[in-house]
Amino acid sequence: MWSAEVTEKSDALDLESHVFARKPAEIAQSLKRSAERSHRRKTTPFQSAMSMLNFYINRAGKNLSAKRRQTLDRAKDELRKAFGKTK
Repeated sequence: MWSAEVTEKSDALDLESHVFARKPAEIAQSLKRSAERSHRRKTTPFQSAMSMLNFYINRAGKNLSAKRRQTLDRAKDELRKAFGKTK
């Protein structure tokens, strides 16, 4: 699958298992940890974490339920909070 290959061979983050199936705050904290630990990223930890979350949302596309999409959108807000960013 193309998206799996991208996350394995690109400058993508090494993610914890089933990270996107968690609650918004847990998703954000996991992405934050992964971004801060990564030696493969080319941007800031915040940009890398947000990019990975957006990548997942975009790849899932129409397969995401409305409830799951809402959870992932809330995870974006939690990620901003975790990094001390505002909208």
